[in-house]
Amino acid sequence: MLIVFEGIDGTGKSTQVRLLAEALEARGLSVVTSREPTDGPFGKKLRESMIEGRLSPEEELQLFYDDRRDHVEHLILPALEAGKVVILDRYYFSTMAYQGARGFDPAKIREENEGFAPVPDHVFLLEIPVATALERIGVRDGSGNTFEQEGNLKACAGIFDTLEEDWLHRVDASQPPEDVHAAVFALLSPSLQTPSPQA
Repeated sequence: MLIVFEGIDGTGKSTQVRLLAEALEARGLSVVTSREPTDGPFGKKLRESMIEGRLSPEEELQLFYDDRRDHVEHLILPALEAGKVVILDRYYFSTMAYQGARGFDPAKIREENEGFAPVPDHVFLLEIPVATALERIGVRDGSGNTFEQEGNLKACAGIFDTLEEDWLHRVDASQPPEDVHAAVFALLSPSLQTPSPQA
């Protein structure tokens, strides 16, 4: 099973990845957690650009694609094929939102990614007001990296708002982390029911 947490910065995705992984491992499931951008060579360049200044839109988008191809090939697919649950902090929906905010077509980004990246079984879209997100990430008076600017986050949130799939669940992330986790687990529980052994 492939599970993804998405949302703008400050929604608590990494916390929810950890809480869900712990809950599933307690049920005896084998879980692998990861994030995008990854810590690989392409992801490292992207993370450096968040601090040192954003790359050109074209270069940034290509790095996200290269990073994801590497991620899919070396971690995501092998783990899924081994029967493990993979939980990700961001996936190609973030590329749709953040690169869409830079002028690329989100629908085209999605189509290109789904040509090589497996579609998740569940996406939990954590939602909070942009003002709350800025407070959480400690951005004041427009400071922070360019990914965290208010206008950019509003544009990203607008693209996330357009997503609509049966496997995409919107969760109010303004609640305490434990309550968010409870909501996530309740939505996921039907997929965790194992059939009774045949007599």
